[in-house]
Amino acid sequence: MSLLMILQLLIVLGALWVGSRYGSLALGAISGIGLAILVFGFSLKPGTPPTDVIYIIIAAVTCAGIMQASGGMDWLIQIAERLLRKHPDRITFLAPLCTFFLTVLVGTGHVVYTLMPIICDIALKKGIRPERPCGVASIASQVGITCSPIAAAVVAFVSISNANGFDITIPGVLMISIPACVCGLMAAAAASYHRGLDLDKDPQFQAKLKDPAQYEYIYGSSATSLDKEIPSEAKRAVYIFIAALCVIVLFAAVPSLLPSWDGKALKMNIVIQIVMISAAAMMIIFCKASPKKAVAGPVWQSGMVAVVAIYGIAWLADTYFSNYMDEMQVMLTDIVKEYPWSIAFVFFLVSVLINSQGAVVVAMLPLAYSLGIAGPILLGVLPSVYGYFFIPNYPSDIATVNFDRSGTTIIGKYLLNHSFMMPGLICVSTSTIVAYLLSMLFY
Repeated sequence: MSLLMILQLLIVLGALWVGSRYGSLALGAISGIGLAILVFGFSLKPGTPPTDVIYIIIAAVTCAGIMQASGGMDWLIQIAERLLRKHPDRITFLAPLCTFFLTVLVGTGHVVYTLMPIICDIALKKGIRPERPCGVASIASQVGITCSPIAAAVVAFVSISNANGFDITIPGVLMISIPACVCGLMAAAAASYHRGLDLDKDPQFQAKLKDPAQYEYIYGSSATSLDKEIPSEAKRAVYIFIAALCVIVLFAAVPSLLPSWDGKALKMNIVIQIVMISAAAMMIIFCKASPKKAVAGPVWQSGMVAVVAIYGIAWLADTYFSNYMDEMQVMLTDIVKEYPWSIAFVFFLVSVLINSQGAVVVAMLPLAYSLGIAGPILLGVLPSVYGYFFIPNYPSDIATVNFDRSGTTIIGKYLLNHSFMMPGLICVSTSTIVAYLLSMLFY
């Protein structure tokens, strides 16, 4: 590895680090500075921006945002809340399942913002330390991204894999990732079940309760969505959204149903875009969904932030790696031949830096295939693309800390001793091991 290659890698890492410090749109924008330095300063040939993935994200978040504007998301949250309030003593296990499957359904983990205050409220009312369900529920909301048929990470994995000779479909990925990630979440929930002191034995919490203002802040209000009246149009929008997902999965499972030209069938990335945009239009026409309200909603806005992040990050990474592909192969081939599963550590470390599972797949999967790693192995380590819980600067984790009125969900004094570290490490490691075993069994 030459000195020039190391210097350029430091520029890439520096752009990612600075972008993560600013967060939001800065991740993609500051990556543009790194890209400009590599292209204009070092004359590296620009890589290819991940336009297919970007188009899919735009279509998916538009559809999900329209569903939210119709009130459909409120209905889904109500269903989840009824389940949690019916079984409050099992909230440490049920809360992550609720946030996980909401993410699987809508393709973004930002739905957790509506449900998390309810999880905290139920835990407090039951006398359960909120850190236990909240920590693993926040992790679950992001883990679900590798299990959603419309998430960029899944679609990108399928399209890149097919282009590299691994014939895998979206249902094929979900068959591995969903059971593996559920196993990981249940392992994390089990580890969290008795985590920390019970509230009645926690001296810091009990000291707070002696202050009337603190007592009122902790127990004086109740977060709920059950008092919202859900119109029939909202429920209709959810049915349309679910039907669209079923259509996508059907086309992915039965490619013979797709139209073809000159012997080439319509690609699944185009199918997803057409179906999602059409579903969004149907919600506008038949469900009284307001486009202006959708644009102002958190689902659409967070999705557009992801578009910019993936655009800048993946383009920067592709520019660097495509110019040094031969050198990378020489350096890493011996390692991956002996221990091909070790690419999981690379995926995880890159995710820690760039806060996007879709961006990790787009940026790193082509490199992994170029190193000769087999597709089933890469499918097995897919859960390892989630590592951005490691440094607690992701919006869902920060929001969870703020939602916990008890103060038990924390970001520690030393940054890494936070409430998401333990459930995150257990979940990702268990999910990756299970997914690897399942992939080896079925592929």
